[in-house]
Amino acid sequence: MQWTFSLEELPEIAKDFWKQYGNRKVFTLEGPMGAGKTTLVKALCAAAGVEDTTASPTFSIINEYNYRDQEGKIRRIYHLDLYRLRDEDEAITAGVEDTIYQDAVSFVEWPQVIAAILPADTIHLELSVLPDQKRKLAEAGTRNK
Repeated sequence: MQWTFSLEELPEIAKDFWKQYGNRKVFTLEGPMGAGKTTLVKALCAAAGVEDTTASPTFSIINEYNYRDQEGKIRRIYHLDLYRLRDEDEAITAGVEDTIYQDAVSFVEWPQVIAAILPADTIHLELSVLPDQKRKLAEAGTRNK
């Protein structure tokens, strides 16, 4: 799956994303600094119905957001930013492994540090910067063990 969009088009892209991937659990987000990974996660949270203020988890490492699914059940979205972590052991100590294996959706920025512990069905996404302030979000595949 692939989308090309401007910032103004992002809310519609986020709705389309959930239609495409609604039942998936773990997504990695790769792209250069400033590509808009956190902005994308904010839009995805809003489209899912998160009412809390969303923010970058750069210093907290893991942010948790709640929303209600179509049946009214409270669900969680985790947004992880692993940029500041040195290695897998540090990630595990921070609770990353516990988080990505919960019954929740997880979006993982800078996932390279935990590549070995990602679930087999992780969806890898790449966010690219294009001319004219556009972005491209493309699926880079799933991780096979």
